[in-house]
Amino acid sequence: MGEPMAKPRGPGALRIKNLIVEIAGKKVLNGVNLEIPKGETHILFGPNGSGKTTLMMSILGFPSYHIVSGEILLNGTDITNMPTSERVKHGIGIAFQTPPAIRGVKLGDILHHLARGKIDEAKITKAINLSTEFLNRDLNVGFSGGELRRSEILQLLVQRPSFAIFDEPDSGVDVENIEVVGRAINDLLKKRSGLLITHLGHILQYVEADKAHVMIKGRIACWGKPVKVLGEIMKKGYKWCERCPKARMPH
Repeated sequence: MGEPMAKPRGPGALRIKNLIVEIAGKKVLNGVNLEIPKGETHILFGPNGSGKTTLMMSILGFPSYHIVSGEILLNGTDITNMPTSERVKHGIGIAFQTPPAIRGVKLGDILHHLARGKIDEAKITKAINLSTEFLNRDLNVGFSGGELRRSEILQLLVQRPSFAIFDEPDSGVDVENIEVVGRAINDLLKKRSGLLITHLGHILQYVEADKAHVMIKGRIACWGKPVKVLGEIMKKGYKWCERCPKARMPH
């Protein structure tokens, strides 16, 4: 089962066809179909253990996530068997939920490396409500939840990927910072395509998303308008999605 593929209309930003993925010999994704057209932002909901992280890591090409069958297309290019470094060159960028802390490496140095030249530090830090002094800190060392989210978004701002993935961008972010994070993500995605993975949904107050998908037991079980899907989840839990008529539709 899974979401039926849209009729061909040129290469979408991301197109996943019948993806089956195993981890250590255990099947985790069971034939995922997903399409995100160019210029659209989609949301991926799902309970813990549903396969959201596996899908993200498979898109990124992490080697421990073994693709048994299926395809991943990025802007019309088949990236299914590409190493992660090549996928990045083709336009993928990601803001991780729990990026590693690296002592001795300054955030500012990372930004200059990603930008491959000079950057306007005052302009980019202002966009996410930070001071330029923040760039002198060791990467992610001692960062709060809100600082981690903004650090990751800052790196995407200078990397300028064509397709951006956000892993739980509202996790660990307090009320004061979630608006800053959400608006920064929304601005970043205005000229790009993206996928936001979340189970809280708070970020939808500030991000203009086009469509939501719900992953349950390694497949896309339901989909629809983001606010409506989130509302049903909040009222009825994910059991609602399992009973949704769309969940019983064939490929």
